[in-house]
Amino acid sequence: MDTILSDYRELCDDYQRIELAISFLEENFKDQPELKEVAEHVGLSEYHFQRLFTRWAGISPKRFLQFLTKENAKELLKRGSVLEATYSVGLSSPGRLHDLFVSTEAVSPGEYKTRGAGLLIRYGFHPTLFGEVLIGLTERGICHLSFVQESHEASLLHLKTDWKNAALVRDASATEALVAPIFSQEETTTPIPLYLSGTNFQLKVWEALLTIPQGGLSTYEQIAGQVGHPGALRAVGTAVGHNPIAYLIPCHRVILKMGEFGNYRWGPARKKAILGWEAAHFAAVGIS
Repeated sequence: MDTILSDYRELCDDYQRIELAISFLEENFKDQPELKEVAEHVGLSEYHFQRLFTRWAGISPKRFLQFLTKENAKELLKRGSVLEATYSVGLSSPGRLHDLFVSTEAVSPGEYKTRGAGLLIRYGFHPTLFGEVLIGLTERGICHLSFVQESHEASLLHLKTDWKNAALVRDASATEALVAPIFSQEETTTPIPLYLSGTNFQLKVWEALLTIPQGGLSTYEQIAGQVGHPGALRAVGTAVGHNPIAYLIPCHRVILKMGEFGNYRWGPARKKAILGWEAAHFAAVGIS
């Protein structure tokens, strides 16, 4: 476990440069900058940048960026099977390099009104493949997972806002064991329980997100149709934006129908980094 966490700390540091590189490419995509230019922007030599990127993504920067093009996104959206995955007690994504199961339990209407009264949430900050995260854990499962954008204090405020009346205790030792099963490529068959607080409509949208497999994409229109409200695009967008469990509930896989990647609560560069990494590894295991 110590070795895995050490690796993630290194990857978390690496991600800062990767995110900077992706942001640079987004801003200068039309100019098609060479590897040398991107490497200089992140303060590395071509050789070290190529090695860093390949170690982080598993493929070369050039190959990775092919997965981030609008045309590639359009092709993924054409796949008829994107939303055909069966959702029952959880998710088993065929494109994953490990067998990750997510099971969900929603708070009762009474519990929803109390906003966490009588609930103990243990939380911790941890480095991951895509940057530092805040994890909130209850006896019934993970209730919060977010990427740190500004500061620990700002991230913690979001957790407190969602669970206003809960008792929060900083206990990184309680949440540390979740990092490897969520973000590593090692095989696991142990379910990862989620404890969700939201309206019935939000819960339906979040369940729909769980049916999007790794390597696949969906649109707000498709999600709206799946939950039985084809005209409620704005409401779907709001529900997607309020997803309390980053990455595990894959709101990053929802894009605009024209192939544009759109916004992301935890930053557009991070969204592209996750999608590019997933698409690359999806292709690597030969899923089509």
